[in-house]
Amino acid sequence: MKPASAKAKGRNLQQLVRDKLLSLSDTFREGDIESTGMGQSGEDVQLSPHARDLLPISVECKHHAKMAVYGIIDQCKANTPDGCQPVVVLKANYKKPVAVIDLDYYVYLERIRIEREA
Repeated sequence: MKPASAKAKGRNLQQLVRDKLLSLSDTFREGDIESTGMGQSGEDVQLSPHARDLLPISVECKHHAKMAVYGIIDQCKANTPDGCQPVVVLKANYKKPVAVIDLDYYVYLERIRIEREA
């Protein structure tokens, strides 16, 4: 894959995440959540102080053609009963466990949390 194509895929993913996070609250204004330019260091999706108050998160986006985690997610989905959401928990040596969930489900959970706090 050409470097320009890889950067475009990464940029598109960052913009998708930005748009989904912006949809969480009517109080977000232009500039509250921004996609970082390719090649810049730091967070991939930058949050203003207002956005960070509602979303105390830091976002790193990775777009790869193939990741081993998707095989684990597919296995989890195959074992998930109807009406349930698949959650994959990963752990590496000397690392804290992490949970992997669908982006839309994450946005749904955040929307519920923000609405309860409002």
